Amino acid sequence: MLKKLLLITSLLVAISAFSQQGAPSHFNGKTWWDYVKVLADDNMEGRETGSAGLRRAEAYIVDQLKQSGLQPAGTDAYYQAVKFRSRQIIEKDSSLALVRNGKVEPVTLGEDAILSTRVDLAPELQAPLVFAGYGLSIPEKNYDDLAGLDLNGKVAVILNGSPTGIPGALASHYQSAAERWKTLRRAGAVGIISIANPLTMDIPWSRVAGNRTLPSMALAGPEFNDTEGEKIYVTFNPAKADMLFEGSGHSFDEVLHLAKDRKQLPRFLLTASIKMKATVEKSDLESANVVAKLPGNDPELKNQYVVLTAHIDHLGIGEPINGDRVYNGAMDNASGSALLLDVASSLKNSPEKLKRSLLFVFVTGEEKGLLGSKYFAAHPTVDRESMVADINVDMFLPIVPLKVLTVFGLAESDLGDTAREVAEARDIRVQADPEPQRNIFIRSDQYNFIRHGIPALAMNVGFTPGSPEQQIVKDWLTQRYHAPSDDLNQPVNLAAAAAYEEVIRGLMIAVAQNPHRPQWKPDSFFRRYSQAAGE
Repeated sequence: MLKKLLLITSLLVAISAFSQQGAPSHFNGKTWWDYVKVLADDNMEGRETGSAGLRRAEAYIVDQLKQSGLQPAGTDAYYQAVKFRSRQIIEKDSSLALVRNGKVEPVTLGEDAILSTRVDLAPELQAPLVFAGYGLSIPEKNYDDLAGLDLNGKVAVILNGSPTGIPGALASHYQSAAERWKTLRRAGAVGIISIANPLTMDIPWSRVAGNRTLPSMALAGPEFNDTEGEKIYVTFNPAKADMLFEGSGHSFDEVLHLAKDRKQLPRFLLTASIKMKATVEKSDLESANVVAKLPGNDPELKNQYVVLTAHIDHLGIGEPINGDRVYNGAMDNASGSALLLDVASSLKNSPEKLKRSLLFVFVTGEEKGLLGSKYFAAHPTVDRESMVADINVDMFLPIVPLKVLTVFGLAESDLGDTAREVAEARDIRVQADPEPQRNIFIRSDQYNFIRHGIPALAMNVGFTPGSPEQQIVKDWLTQRYHAPSDDLNQPVNLAAAAAYEEVIRGLMIAVAQNPHRPQWKPDSFFRRYSQAAGE
């Protein structure tokens, strides 16, 4: 009962703090877009992690933070150095094949499959294949695709996705690279072949394959090696996946038919082995997170931080599409970095005297696997216990009017309750993730804060399922996501951007003013990370 009363009190304080503002307007969308125009300019060369273009973008961010009166909060002024190990496949010296009944069947790299250097590929490997369904083991729901399956010394072939009955956030968590490999390695597997589910693919295969030889990266140091022992990772083109099932008595169409309704998938031995030769060029490089703070005013609460995050990196220079090789990343994620700058600027002459401090973190290496935020969450530049919440902004897509706000992690902590109150005060309807199979919950930087016990969420300009707005977003993903056309020459709804900024700012202030720090819901799976951090 006491916890319920504290929660109600906390919400009332948060709502009051927001309501006292009278829902004013601090943004018009134009200043936000002006920041985007700088960060997504061709001069930044797509902001590849470790590149000169990214360093230019970060220098611009630091200059803007100084102008807004924010203080340095990195390890070297505004910067926190992050060391990476780069791995790039040398495809002309690499190969992939299926071996069936003693016959070698070549697998064409790019057309049929991709060798991923996000794991440390073995130079050579040959191993039997086993279809392991979704490849998930979720003890909280008594679900286990691996039960009774002999994976010792074998490569698990899996279809991306999860069965019905598993909550979206929980299913996403167990599909993360670290959690999935932890389970498969324990079962004796030596690697993974992942088949992209065409029903949930954001990017057409042709575009995925076009940039397959760009470098992957890993954080330097053994503490970050979540895929140790994984000798092979292959992403298979769903249009060519039937070759994996040949002679097994099953077909890929059968598997897809079941997966469409999120039914449990069959599991069975495949008739082929995978044979790989991988030549990988490795090098060391360094990039940086940018970190700044705005101190609070309360004698005690000023030692706590509300964290705002956005990744500044993108894909750099890649395979040309329509003659354009610069992957500008205007929406992904110059939009989020620009929002943090715009919010910081709005606070410069703000009448609010915030109780808690604010921490603005622009992370690198997100496109390489959430690596900059992974490093920061493990080695924060402030006391980890002082970070009460993370509000992450990543590709929020103001391309339709903001009538619906999608909140990822809505039901996991009372941070979601506060987000709902702030949005509804502006007549914006709030919804949980309507497309949980896309796994957005684990695909952006808030996930690393969650793994360290810090309540966190991300939000997008949403849509009602089945609406024209959903189709607009789907078309954007197909045509512009991770493509050079995510540039400054695309339609943008400045009013939607401004409204979204108001929600972010309102949520940030509500959390900063609330005397009670955000709490995980008692039934949230992720509450365990907070408990572990407190031990």
